[in-house]
Amino acid sequence: MPEYVQVQVAVDDRATAAALARSAVEARLAACAQIVGPMTSVYRWKGEIETAEEFLLLVKTTRERSGELTEHIRRGHPYETPEIIALPIEGGLGAYLRWIGEETAPVPAEPREP
Repeated sequence: MPEYVQVQVAVDDRATAAALARSAVEARLAACAQIVGPMTSVYRWKGEIETAEEFLLLVKTTRERSGELTEHIRRGHPYETPEIIALPIEGGLGAYLRWIGEETAPVPAEPREP
């Protein structure tokens, strides 16, 4: 059985969150993504304490696909240093976990005509 992870990503607006979620699912790098927010984030950036409204993406994938997903999100993310954190899923409904694996499996290439 593959190992599963939830990748969390903070972004600055709902439209960006929706675009990242959709593109990850379309690319089969994620089985699904939930968008949570808005929320308030407080953090230190370049020596200053900042407060910002953000949205949180919770993205389900396999450990095997998590590196590709991270790079996919990084390329489309507006932040200089985006929060992209993969957390292991330690348990869950077997059917749901299998579904994550099925939805993130790479699609085999079509055979070419000789």
